[in-house]
Amino acid sequence: MTNNSNNNTNLDSAATHHVDLQDKLIKDSISTNQNITAQAQARQSAVPDRPIHIGSNNSDNSDFTQVQDLPTGTPQGQQTTMPNHNTSKNDFNSADVSSANTQTTKQTLFNQRDDINNPHTADTDGNEQTHFGYKTVNKAEKQARVADVFTSVAKKYDIMNDLMSFGIHRLWKRYAISLSGVRAGQHVLDIAGGTGDLAKVFSREVGKQGHVVLSDINAAMLEVGRERLINAGCNNVDFVLANAETLAPFDDESFDLITISFGLRNVTDKDAALKSMYRVLKPGGRLLILEFSKPVFEPLSKAYDLYSFTALPVMGKLIANDSESYQYLAESIRMHPDQQTLKQMMQQAGFENCDYHNLTAGIVAVHRGFKA
Repeated sequence: MTNNSNNNTNLDSAATHHVDLQDKLIKDSISTNQNITAQAQARQSAVPDRPIHIGSNNSDNSDFTQVQDLPTGTPQGQQTTMPNHNTSKNDFNSADVSSANTQTTKQTLFNQRDDINNPHTADTDGNEQTHFGYKTVNKAEKQARVADVFTSVAKKYDIMNDLMSFGIHRLWKRYAISLSGVRAGQHVLDIAGGTGDLAKVFSREVGKQGHVVLSDINAAMLEVGRERLINAGCNNVDFVLANAETLAPFDDESFDLITISFGLRNVTDKDAALKSMYRVLKPGGRLLILEFSKPVFEPLSKAYDLYSFTALPVMGKLIANDSESYQYLAESIRMHPDQQTLKQMMQQAGFENCDYHNLTAGIVAVHRGFKA
């Protein structure tokens, strides 16, 4: 990928058009989503003996599928049950006040629902550190920091992907899907599925007898994906907030196919995530990882670096009003394991017949592994 200054005028015009279109689609889909939620809540209140889960917050506006509501045997479509929270809204408000008092440089965007099942705490990890882009942070902090990034960019995520990659990300995803071997009737888990590009295709491919779970750790991203797929008529998809490191909501050997697209580099403990993916995959099932990687040609690598650290933050500022998140994006790509290292990590997690396919000269790679 190179930065072509001659395209700036066209990009600016296209960006303005796409921004207006994206905003209109978001407003329309939010209105549709509110109607669906109201209908679901009315159905819930009409069933007097429906169990109320301890710790649930009936005033919460979340509509994501919960563990106890996942289908057994047949897909359930768009589940709109209320979430099970062990933390009260008063606790959330206290956390917000505390965060506001301590954060002086940037307003905190982190939604506490995104801190689900965080296995990294001061008690478990102490002061053990990891990377957040080029920064060094405590392991317990990274999940919330990543949540800030994606909460900030969620509504502009798709248009930014188109602009940053000049639309090539659609070809990358199409190629990954071609390697999936997905068939009618299968169960698919799309981890860090965000706005649902892959899940939308899988929904069609698995058909009425199949089932797709769109999973993400970030509530804002998952909400955008949920609205998009509901509007597209995907009635065999569930939406689950889940941590890739644990995949706690899912039983062992539950899925025929697992995909994670441009999400693994944001995970705090990638080895733990790969082991969890292996756990919930059925024997004979496959894992596909689509992720930024290391360019194989040095001249391209230098041009790519120049583009990433100059153009991306500028586009982030102009389109999403957030240059910092796209600076993190560029840095996180450089900190991600290269092709061969990730292949070895998959093998250590138990996957067999692992391979990878470089796309756009290694800027992106699709890794594939199987569970025996």
